[in-house]
Amino acid sequence: MDKEKLNKAYCTYVENRLPKTKFFPSLLWAFLVGGLICTIGQGIFDALKALFPAFEDKDIQTYTLIILIFLASFLTGIGVYDKIGAFAGAGSIVPITGFSNSIASPALEFKREGWIFGVCVKMFSIAGPVIVTGVVSSMLVGLIYLIVDLF
Repeated sequence: MDKEKLNKAYCTYVENRLPKTKFFPSLLWAFLVGGLICTIGQGIFDALKALFPAFEDKDIQTYTLIILIFLASFLTGIGVYDKIGAFAGAGSIVPITGFSNSIASPALEFKREGWIFGVCVKMFSIAGPVIVTGVVSSMLVGLIYLIVDLF
């Protein structure tokens, strides 16, 4: 059998074995769960604003983010966030909670390898490239703005 026929046969095999997803229900659940996470964040913000009226909005936003990061990490630690992710798909990766999950999940998975080579090294295996890409792209945009501003 030549290589092209073998590749075609393999692609057909894989296509037949892949689970069929229902597009609309998946989209709906992702939208609803992502919206629910955002609504919870807004609720935390409003509750903090009501409890601490002397705080500035900037400070309340910071505390809201800290609480959301903690909740996502905690839910990842007890295995709930993974179930939410399996159910809601992309709806569970709302930026702040999804990022928290992407750091906590590998750290928990590799904790048996020790603190340094397990938790600390693997913690950024998923989030590390995202952080590097964000820093490098922001530097490039900053340089572009600097060059444009000079002229």
